[in-house]
Amino acid sequence: METIRGISQFKSAAPTTITIGTFDGVHIGHGKILDRLINNAKNSETKAVVLTFFPHPRMVLQKDADIKLLNTLDEKKKILRNLGLHYLVVHPFTREFSRLSAIEFVRDLLVNQLRAKKIIIGYDHRFGRNRNANINDLINFGATFDFEVEEISVQEVNDVSVSSTKIRKALLAGDIETANTYLGYRYMLTGTIKRGKGLGRQIGFPTANLHIAESYKLIPQNGVYVIQSEFKGTTIYGMMNIGFNPTVAGKEKSIEIHFFDFDQNLYEEKLQINLIKKIRDEHKFESVELLCEQLQKDKITSLDLIKKL
Repeated sequence: METIRGISQFKSAAPTTITIGTFDGVHIGHGKILDRLINNAKNSETKAVVLTFFPHPRMVLQKDADIKLLNTLDEKKKILRNLGLHYLVVHPFTREFSRLSAIEFVRDLLVNQLRAKKIIIGYDHRFGRNRNANINDLINFGATFDFEVEEISVQEVNDVSVSSTKIRKALLAGDIETANTYLGYRYMLTGTIKRGKGLGRQIGFPTANLHIAESYKLIPQNGVYVIQSEFKGTTIYGMMNIGFNPTVAGKEKSIEIHFFDFDQNLYEEKLQINLIKKIRDEHKFESVELLCEQLQKDKITSLDLIKKL
């Protein structure tokens, strides 16, 4: 899969089959659309193209909207990379772009630039200035500009019964298992390991502090989670706390990970942390000793769960 930044940079001479969307989370509902896209492209000897936008349109058009996304752009690319697509086109979403009329978007970008011969789209897709064009307009444009439109019906979408909104709600409730089921993979947090205060090492539970640069990334509910990661080709497991460390009077929210049976320098390493299950809420303990006792229990709980994977 080749990733292209901006529609104007697309240079392929081959005709394409395209789907369009934000694809936040790239969940199993999206998977149904993407499978159809790839199969259509194979059967028609066209190139399979996903057209998506960054920043998310709501970040640009609704500045006060505190939208949190399931995937960073890099995470989205990583998930899509292994599906069999030919191209991922990430187009910068700006106010100027949002003012394109429907015909300008279709004729100038989809047809002339991306060489669309078929567009696969959801029944409720809207596009153009003020989102005033719909699937019927797209079908009419198809007749004018010689491309086919395939609609994914409301029944097909509802059969999957998955949405990014449902996944966000599950994560904010700490229900990682439901979120992972809807996603079709473990929810991930990707960031760089930074130095902390070293308090974990002092009590026998050294932690790696995960710094996530993208402020729009959705962080699940505060609490303690069982997690898995990869480091230099080795699978590692551990437990992670999201929260404020109230027992030691923490004032800033942090993401701290204690890896089991692992003692390597991770500072400034970029890691993807995959969440397996939340095992408890964050609590303020009366003493550091009581916190240590709870951490030992958390470790036993986590290792028991890991054995069953």
